[in-house]
Amino acid sequence: MDRRAFLKTGAILPAAVALPRLAHAQQLPFDPRPVVKWRTFEVTTRVEIVFPEGGTRVWLPIPSVDTGYQKILDNAWSGNAQTAKIAYDGKYGAGMLYAEWPTAEKNPVVELYSRFATRDRAVDFSAPGSVEKLSPGQHAFYTGATEHMPTDGIVKKTAQEVTQGARTDYDKAKAIYEWIVDNTYRDPKTRGCGVGDIKTMLETGNLGGKCADLNALYVGLARAVGLPARDVYGVRVAKSQFGYRSLGAGTANITRAQHCRAEVYLAGFGWVPVDPADVRKVVLEEKAQPTDLSDPVVQAVRPKLFGAWEMNWLAFNTANDFALPNSKGGKLTFFMYPQGETAQGRLDSLDPDNFKYTMTAKELNT
Repeated sequence: MDRRAFLKTGAILPAAVALPRLAHAQQLPFDPRPVVKWRTFEVTTRVEIVFPEGGTRVWLPIPSVDTGYQKILDNAWSGNAQTAKIAYDGKYGAGMLYAEWPTAEKNPVVELYSRFATRDRAVDFSAPGSVEKLSPGQHAFYTGATEHMPTDGIVKKTAQEVTQGARTDYDKAKAIYEWIVDNTYRDPKTRGCGVGDIKTMLETGNLGGKCADLNALYVGLARAVGLPARDVYGVRVAKSQFGYRSLGAGTANITRAQHCRAEVYLAGFGWVPVDPADVRKVVLEEKAQPTDLSDPVVQAVRPKLFGAWEMNWLAFNTANDFALPNSKGGKLTFFMYPQGETAQGRLDSLDPDNFKYTMTAKELNT
């Protein structure tokens, strides 16, 4: 699709505006709140296959979460792919741009443009209301085990210990959140966002990792005590409006800004946003030297990240153990990064210099 046509025919006629530049010294109280006004963004993902061999295929995640905090506006693409189409997974509804090139193409290139709108989330736990209930099938789905997230054995044992004495689902959900904040840590040596192997984390006692580890641990423990929960995979697209360097994208280049979050379903409140991994990220990264949980900069975010998200972030999907269509490779634990394959096999999505891709974001003035 022609780039100019995308801009002319979209639902919104955008003009780019500068992302807010908030210095660390301008830090504000961390207090995400839903507002009527939505912020609109465009994310561009450009992929160039440096060493094509045989037929080449690429899968790029697109926004697939359309809820009260995110609206999907449009997707378009350009490039020299022989085949390029939007496809969706039948199990999770995870969307992607699928592109394919023949052996004769020596310079495969594709560029994806995704536009979406977001607004902050915050749950008022003092005011439960009427929310859509999960069907029995949905409840079973969101409490079930996955290939990489067991809910029996040491996971169940740990979850029962963590929630001992908790009387309500809210109490259980909050107890798991506090336990993860207290007992895990963000490990800067972890590659990418981690792998989400929660069984090994608990068996070894090594509770370090990044968002795909710590938030997966939340989801697994919640499911193990019967609380519907899920991971939400995405990427940060803008700086934090509250001035937290660790909780936003530092520049318009978001190639390495992937971040996953978690949700737990509570009666009277629906899907509740949580993010214990970001509390640990503030501990490690917000200041020049790592701090601890007692630091005021951490205490300001800890209570908020049970029940609130700042939506300077794009939600792609909630897919676990994901099989890419027409792929010869194995399943993905999650679908949050661009993926590619040549005749030599799956490309390394955490090596964007050799599997050459860049992701950029800009806020649009609507």
